Parts: sequence; C-alpha cells; structure tokens
Amino acid sequence: MSRPASWHRTALDRIPGGRDGRRMLLVSIIDKTGTGLWAGCTALYFTYVSGLGLGQVGLLMTVAGGVGIAGAPLAGRLADRFPLVRVIVAAQLLRGAALLALLTTDHFLLLTLYSALGALPDRAGSVLIKLYAARVAGPDRVRYQAIQRTTVNIGWSIGGLGAAAALATGSTRAYGLLLLGNVLTYLVIALLTLRCAEPPAPSRVAATATDTPRTKPANPWRDRTFLAYTATEAALFLDDTILQVAVPLWIVHATAAPAGLAPLLLVLNTVLVVLFQVPLARFAATSHAARRLLIPLSGLFVLGTLALAASAAGGRTLAITALAVAVIALTFAEIIHATASWELSVALAPADAQGAYLGVHGTAHSTQRFAGPLLVTGVMSAGPLAWPLLGLALVAAGAAQHRLIRDRLPKPTNPSLSVPTVTVSEH
Repeated sequence: MSRPASWHRTALDRIPGGRDGRRMLLVSIIDKTGTGLWAGCTALYFTYVSGLGLGQVGLLMTVAGGVGIAGAPLAGRLADRFPLVRVIVAAQLLRGAALLALLTTDHFLLLTLYSALGALPDRAGSVLIKLYAARVAGPDRVRYQAIQRTTVNIGWSIGGLGAAAALATGSTRAYGLLLLGNVLTYLVIALLTLRCAEPPAPSRVAATATDTPRTKPANPWRDRTFLAYTATEAALFLDDTILQVAVPLWIVHATAAPAGLAPLLLVLNTVLVVLFQVPLARFAATSHAARRLLIPLSGLFVLGTLALAASAAGGRTLAITALAVAVIALTFAEIIHATASWELSVALAPADAQGAYLGVHGTAHSTQRFAGPLLVTGVMSAGPLAWPLLGLALVAAGAAQHRLIRDRLPKPTNPSLSVPTVTVSEH
C-alpha cells in the first residue's frame, strides 16, 4: 500500500536544515557509497594491480594515515576564511584527482605521494560536513548529525555490497573499475554540493549584529582545555578500531569462533547504528545532557572489553555469544559517543573560530585511525586479560573528559547553541 504524498512531505520536513540539509544528506550517502566501493579493496589494489609487497603496502598506508591527520585542522582554518560550500567542493575534487592519479603509475614513491595527498582532503571531508551541518541545522544539529550518520552507514553498506559483487568475478580489472566508480561519485557530489546555499557563519552573523570592532579569533592550539578534551576524544574513538580491526583478528587468532563470524558482526554493527542512532540522539539535546552520556559510555566500554576477554576462555558457543555481546556493547558505545562528541565539540567551539576548533577536534579521529591499529594489536598480543585493562583506561579517559569540560559548557538554563538561530534564507 502506497503512502500519501503528504506523509512523505511530513517525513522530509522532519529533517533539519531544509532543502540544503536534505541535499547534503544525499551527498553523504553517495560519498560513502563510493568510499565503500574502494575502501575494502585498497590494499588489494596495491598488491595485485600495482605489484607492491606487504611491507610496502603497510608503509604506504601508514604514511598516508599520518599525513592525513593534518587534513582536519587545515580544513577548519580554511572554512573560517572562505565560503564553506566552495571549500567542501574543492576537497571533493581533490579526493577524486588524487585517487585517479593512482591509475597513472605503479611506482611505490608516487603511489605513496598520491595516497598521502588524497588523505588530506579525505580526513578534511568529515570535519567540513560536520561544520556545514552545525550551521545549516542550528539548534537541531544533534538530530541532523544522527540522521547523517545513519545515511553514512547505509552508503557504506551499499558500496561494500557492490565491491563484493565486483571482486567475486576474480578479475584484476575489477579493482580499477571500483576506483573509477569512487572517482565518479566525487564528481557527482561536487555538482550536488554546488547547488547548496552557503549557510550563515556564526562570525559573520555576529559581525552584522554589533558595531564593536571584531577581535582576533580564538586559537584552539593555545586552548589547553580544548586540547586536553581532544586528547580524551582520541581515546574514546578507539571503539572504531576495536570493531573494525581488533574483532576480526581476535576471532581468528584467539577464539574458537569461525572466521565467517567477522563479517556478520560488522553487519550487526551497521544495522544497530542505522536503527538506533537517530532515536538515541534525543539524549544529547543539550551540551549538559551530552556530558552525562559519558557515564553510560564508560559502562559500555567495560562490558565490551570484558566480553572480548571472555570470548577466548571457552569453546565455540561461548566465543560466539561473548563476541556478539562485545560488538553490541561497543556499537552502542559508538552511537552514544558519536552523539555526545558531536554536541560537545560544537558547544565548546567559540563562534568566531568554529571551523578552527572543529578542525582540531577532527585530529582526534584521524590520530585514532593512525595509531589505533598498533595499540589494539599490542593489546591482543598481551592476551585476554589486557582487554579489561584497556576498558579501564577508556573509563579513565571518559572521567577525565567529564571533569575537563564541566566549567566550559553554557549554563544549564541557556540553550546550547554555538550557531545563532538564523536560517539560510535570512542570511
């Protein structure tokens, strides 16, 4: 039975940010579909198409990951100085150009250079989209970010299924076709982004609302509290590496569970994010509510790491059950932390330097993606009892963050808005 057109209009109206907000969600799902096509076969491309050895592939990806850390703060600075839409489009086109350049050479140094150049706008992209969401959605930014994360996971799933189907052919041509498919998505999203209106920047709104001379913007690199907050964020983002890297390796090397369980658990992770990211967003409607989420977050980390330790203690049934519990707990930790992190990072950023602050905050995730695999492989090498110790370390990081930001948040009686309530049409 088809639904009436009025129902569809009502559903669309519930998405914050108006037409431009909805268009940017479409950009996100196309972007991550393309990324899903390519991300899963990147290492295989360098191995089977470019002919690199295992050590060379590892070094290439490590260098690219290290260089990519600079992408987030660089993007934040640019977004404070230039129109945000143009900066987003430039990043999208640079990602496509760097990826396309991989087809022109099999030389290790050139492949490393192109991968590193592509990592800069790639890491910048999430910060820029986050900044756009904060500006276009205003007070509804938490709900918008939850919807955006849902679309991202849907896009990843579509792209991953497409990549799996292409690689099932067994042809090395499939790798090049998947790369070109990702490049094509960058061109599509660049055209869609150009159709989005420029959202009001907080600093520009403030400048038109007062006659006082504008002071020098705040510098996040000199803000010790914000830097300490970002450091704790790098630790709390570790759920990503545990789920994506540690769980598959732990299944194979330390438990009696079948290797085929790994992709099923990743599907479980994706499904849970799609189902619960938006409903749970209401628990971070204010910055103080978001801060309170750090308490259940710590409990989920403890449960997840204890379950990982238990998965190595018995037979097949225990391993499968414990791993499922671990993934469920860590997935809800991912959902809750993403929601809290989104609200707190925007609330802690001064209006006149929002891009710069969010750019510095973006280094937390980039740093975790760079150093996280080394950390979790070290934990796995130490044995099952190392998992609860890691869980306690994450609890300590959450407690430190909870205390750090206590005096930096707006008063509970005031709305937690880093972006004035101004729509794009009013700008």
